[in-house]
Amino acid sequence: MPIQEVSKIWFNGKLVNWHDAKVHVLTHGLHYGTGVFEGIRAYETKRGTAVFRLTDHLKRFYRSAKIYFMEIPYSLDELREACKAVVRENGLKSAYIRPIAFRGYGEMGLYPLNSPVDVVVAAWSWGTYLGDEGIRNGIRVKTSSFRRIDVNTIPAGVKATGQYINSVLAKIEAKIAGYDEAVMLDSRGMVSEGSGENIFMVRNNVIYTPSTASGILEGITRDTVFHIAEDIGVKVVERDLTRIDFYYADEAFMTGTAAEVVPVIEMDNYKIGDGKPGPITRKIQEEFYKIVKGESEKYSHWLEAV
Repeated sequence: MPIQEVSKIWFNGKLVNWHDAKVHVLTHGLHYGTGVFEGIRAYETKRGTAVFRLTDHLKRFYRSAKIYFMEIPYSLDELREACKAVVRENGLKSAYIRPIAFRGYGEMGLYPLNSPVDVVVAAWSWGTYLGDEGIRNGIRVKTSSFRRIDVNTIPAGVKATGQYINSVLAKIEAKIAGYDEAVMLDSRGMVSEGSGENIFMVRNNVIYTPSTASGILEGITRDTVFHIAEDIGVKVVERDLTRIDFYYADEAFMTGTAAEVVPVIEMDNYKIGDGKPGPITRKIQEEFYKIVKGESEKYSHWLEAV
């Protein structure tokens, strides 16, 4: 999906013009993938534009940086304000926000700790990642031939730039084959996640999802679903899941900040349930959109006004 340009980007502590936010071609992160990032959404609510679970996203951002020994040269409060500023200064009512920290220009080679850490926050208008049609009627997914990175090969639970090349390969493979999204298996052959989403299935009114042992990212939307499920009286179980488990499932869905909550109606040409979004998936979707649009007082603390 093309980026819709706006006027300002927060670059190392200052708001600069969109086209002035540039890095050197010998930037360390460009060559070795040494960076961490987040994807965050701001929504238009009846009380004005608000960022969904901003602080939780930024805490994960700092956790990711810790694993790669990256000292972020700004406080959480400074980055929180930067995220709000790029939405506010660009006049966006709803937005996708992308904070990124990466090893900058100065040194080359695999040892990165002497390279500076640059920090950028951008925001732009971005619609539904897997399409409005996918949100309404569900998507078709394909099990990828590319396995999800093993937790002891690269820390899979970290949102780092370089390791997403694994997801890029899976996404390309699925799209070329005519599917909407990929499902990746871990090194043991258990279901892990999509190329950029967590995955859930429903059977006999119980929600199942892979645990962190399967190399998943601990998604913010995934955690939100856990809360919603508890509120509507549906049990969630984290355990190993096979492809066959999904073929037998009554329902399935994917979650992510970009994707939000998307029904999965077919996997590897096997229809899931009756091939339509199921009632539990629909209820999760309904409650999720109430929360992000500021219609749930219980979770109003998850919305931070810009």
